Amino acid sequence: MTGALDDMGAMREALQLAAQAQAAGEVPVGAVVLKDGVVIGRGYNAPISGNDACAHAEIIAIQAACAALGNYRLTGCTMVVTLEPCVMCSGAILNARFSRLVFGAHEPKTGAAGSVINVFETAALNHQTAVTEGVLAPACRALMNGFFQGRREVIKRTTTPLREDALRTPDARFSDLVDWPYTPCYTTEISVLNGLRLHYVDEEVRAVTAAPIDVDASGRHGQGACLLLHGAGGWGYQWRYWIEALRARGQRVLVPDLIGFGRSDKPKRVSAHSPAFHAQVMAGLVAALGLSQVRVLDASGGLGAYLTRVHADVFPRSASIEVSRVGAQTVASAPFPDDGYRAAERAFAAAGFFDDDVHVSSDKKRVGEAIRMDAMRPDGEPSERAAALAFLDAFLDA
Repeated sequence: MTGALDDMGAMREALQLAAQAQAAGEVPVGAVVLKDGVVIGRGYNAPISGNDACAHAEIIAIQAACAALGNYRLTGCTMVVTLEPCVMCSGAILNARFSRLVFGAHEPKTGAAGSVINVFETAALNHQTAVTEGVLAPACRALMNGFFQGRREVIKRTTTPLREDALRTPDARFSDLVDWPYTPCYTTEISVLNGLRLHYVDEEVRAVTAAPIDVDASGRHGQGACLLLHGAGGWGYQWRYWIEALRARGQRVLVPDLIGFGRSDKPKRVSAHSPAFHAQVMAGLVAALGLSQVRVLDASGGLGAYLTRVHADVFPRSASIEVSRVGAQTVASAPFPDDGYRAAERAFAAAGFFDDDVHVSSDKKRVGEAIRMDAMRPDGEPSERAAALAFLDAFLDA
């Protein structure tokens, strides 16, 4: 049949449904039912939103398929699901007379297709369903792992004690960020933090399926990692229009909120800040993530260049980005204006905070004139955006 889906094609559609479950706060499991390669039923996990313990992806997909065929029997159909079914869903698959079950990742705690028990190998049952396992398993497993890692981070965030000499902005202040779909990550385990909580975003390389102006489809840069340092008047959100362009160019992207800014803890005293302290935090973060040879894009006014001097083995190259105060997140408009933030801003603004000989990266001359942060805005001047993308290419090629 023209356009009929094979197992991998169906699993890709199931993964898209699983992503919808995740967006709704549900465990990310998606399922589709195929009849002669055509999808006749779709479902994703919804027990929480529906207050229904039975609202698993497979059950919802079965209900949709039965309605589509006008029959409670689904003989000749294939169930494709991202996660190994539980006992309930396995029983429903058998009762509906599915010919095949295809699943992605194993479920070691509740899986009923081989991980804990295998109801499909029970010869005494009056129907047998063939099982194919492991289709797109890495992608299915990664989705589950990312979801539960996010949950663990939420738990860790809500249980991390706050030092008496620091402040922490409530999460609710960041709930309505525009163009910021990234999962927050936190750590207190870098020794120099001494109990302070550091927030950062860690985005892997993006798969490229098209080639608009912000995508390097040639793969010429290879894969690497970039650290994006925000300006002293702002926080990591300033980089929201740069992250995807870098990911599309084969870069893993780290965007921290420096201590004193954004979602990171904010010591109340100016004396808590020094270039050496912030450099040690960044070096510790990169080491904790197992990275090396990380390029730095710097809007802080000098920390990137400082890193390339004192930690040249880890940060071999940096380039400066200019941040205009117009439209920047300042004390008046940031979601975190408090004494801790003001202390950090005063420290970074102080004359001589960064040594004069490292205030501007030497690489800036090799990649051309400094680019403004807002040049990457999608609604900005096309020529400025094109120049910013050319700047990135030159920086990554250097």
